[in-house]
Amino acid sequence: MPLYDHAGKLLLRLTIGLLMLPHGLAKLFNDFPSLTGPSAIKMMLVVKGLPTWLVYGVYATEIAAPVLLVLGLFTRSAALVVALGMLVAVYLARLGAIDELSSAGTWGVQTEALFLFGALAIALMGPGRYAVRPG
Repeated sequence: MPLYDHAGKLLLRLTIGLLMLPHGLAKLFNDFPSLTGPSAIKMMLVVKGLPTWLVYGVYATEIAAPVLLVLGLFTRSAALVVALGMLVAVYLARLGAIDELSSAGTWGVQTEALFLFGALAIALMGPGRYAVRPG
């Protein structure tokens, strides 16, 4: 496989991992009056009839999995966790925006879709050569 293929895989892993991580850290450290802190996420879970302990899935999706992606450890599994987390995020918080299009042409769930499909691409391709655990 050409060297630039491995560099591309590294770039995609770093992009998804490093852009997702601040979302998770914000949710971990910013609670009240944040609309994205643990209390707000627990309320979204309750409204959907789901147990509040699922809030820890947010931390797995937006903190642990991105770190693993950046390092290139358990890459395919971490990418699938991110993808699943994005599906859950759309269900919990953004389902109403799935059919929206702004005047600037942005889709209502554009950010979530970019994370979802980027993570799926990583899961399909693997970590590449430039990883702690190459695949």
